[in-house]
Amino acid sequence: MRPSHSWLSAAVPLLCAAAAVGCGSSSSSSSSSSGSGSSASSPAAAAPGADPTVAALVPTAIKSKGTLTVAADASYAPNEFIGPNGHTVIGMDADLSHALGAVMGLKVNLVNQTFDSIIPGLASGKYDLGASSFTDTKAREKTVDFVDYFQAGTSFFTKSSGGTAVTGLADLCGKTVSVEKGTTEQTDAGAQSAKCKQAGKPTVTVLAFPDQNGANLALSSGRAQISMADSPIAAYQVKKANGAFKVTGQTYGTAPYGFAIPKTSGLGPAVLAAVKALIKDGTYGKVLSHWGVQAGAISAPKVNGATG
Repeated sequence: MRPSHSWLSAAVPLLCAAAAVGCGSSSSSSSSSSGSGSSASSPAAAAPGADPTVAALVPTAIKSKGTLTVAADASYAPNEFIGPNGHTVIGMDADLSHALGAVMGLKVNLVNQTFDSIIPGLASGKYDLGASSFTDTKAREKTVDFVDYFQAGTSFFTKSSGGTAVTGLADLCGKTVSVEKGTTEQTDAGAQSAKCKQAGKPTVTVLAFPDQNGANLALSSGRAQISMADSPIAAYQVKKANGAFKVTGQTYGTAPYGFAIPKTSGLGPAVLAAVKALIKDGTYGKVLSHWGVQAGAISAPKVNGATG
């Protein structure tokens, strides 16, 4: 996420200009709950005021600070990415985070961090909340709690010209795949590589990068044949790539996204109540529609709803 390493960089600058994704961000950015953390037209900018019932559930330690520190890896458009000003984190998760803070009566400090550093940061108490397209898994639930608020699968995408067609994970044997480090896509590609080896087939070469921008650049430059990302992210990258990328194969593994919360913070009940309030008053639906990801909407958020 450095200015000289934006995801399409010098390789395909026109795509970078079209996508405005990761082009000129820093490794750590923050924004306040005053509205600067949302895009100018975002419906979350008009989020409702504090809900007394929800605010009463906020732990004293966080309420006394008056600020909710939220971590996101801003390289995963349209869910979280760097806005046109080069430093503000915007996107679906950013908007929902600001709306959650508003309902809880808190300001929001949204910080941009690498994906694989967020859960350790939550466990150490550095952040109050992780809002970064986290798939709620049983493995992650051992370290943090989740309030599930969305659902998505995993999609494959490749170069439109000279790309590689796959139907599913089994077709990855012998291919080079780019993914973001610490994601379920990295886990899935690695597991498939082991299956390929057991079947006597060539293994999968998995290129893992600190952020999705690096994975995209590996694909556009030809280092990787296939890239994998959550379904709304893959669709957005293809849409913004002006024909350079295309989705291939079938989306698989639909699972819940969850807001990640330190197990000892006591914040879970407040976040769950806040998500329910945003669904009820329509803010949740407006945010998802604004970013074109309404297909992943859920009606009944829950705590630690992982199925695997």
